[in-house]
Amino acid sequence: MKTVHEVSGLAGVSIRTLQYYDRIGLLRPAERTESGYRLYDDTDLEKLQQILLFRELEFPLKAIKRIMDNPDFDRSRALEQQIALLTLKKEHLENLIELARGIKETGENTMDFSAFDTQKIEEYAAQAKASWGDTPEYGEYEQKAKGRSPEEEKDLAIRLMDIFREFGEAKEKEPSSLEVQELVRKLQDFISRHYYTCSDEVLSGLGRMYAGGGEFTANIDKAAGTGTADFVNHAIQARCGG
Repeated sequence: MKTVHEVSGLAGVSIRTLQYYDRIGLLRPAERTESGYRLYDDTDLEKLQQILLFRELEFPLKAIKRIMDNPDFDRSRALEQQIALLTLKKEHLENLIELARGIKETGENTMDFSAFDTQKIEEYAAQAKASWGDTPEYGEYEQKAKGRSPEEEKDLAIRLMDIFREFGEAKEKEPSSLEVQELVRKLQDFISRHYYTCSDEVLSGLGRMYAGGGEFTANIDKAAGTGTADFVNHAIQARCGG
């Protein structure tokens, strides 16, 4: 067991911060001494590490608490996604450093703004947050899913993939064409009816997530053909102005 002073020194977190985490129920110590002093065990320290990783990724404390209080929270999966996000941030910083060095060495601005592009980070963060349940839409989905059986959930997943297959068959058409835009409307309506309210803003974010790599892109392309996820995104952005 470690005292609050020891944990503060070990983790580089102020005693006041640890006290605040206790007060809001984010990190409660395993025990207290008869005098009321906090004592933290190894499980508490593991949880603190998780909290600090979320903080490095700029998650607000309320969101971290909501995520970690979720009974379905998977620490191993969260760590994998945090590693991926931190790696993307590292690459982003390395690109900025390389750009700054190039400007310093040549004395000229190359007018290359690609190093400032954070789209991949934002897309993966949206994907990760959705899987951690850190969105109102996820909360709405949970409410709707409560009354469905596993067979009904499977049927919905099949029907959703059928819509993506329709996109795959329309890949040769312009994303802004009437036929393709009708598919976008169909997808948006399906999501709103069965999962959560899919506004144009939410739909635009989903489109970027579909094309952002990882499981979403792989599953859509596997079901509907290579390049379908990217095509769906272009069609969605044509509708939403993204």
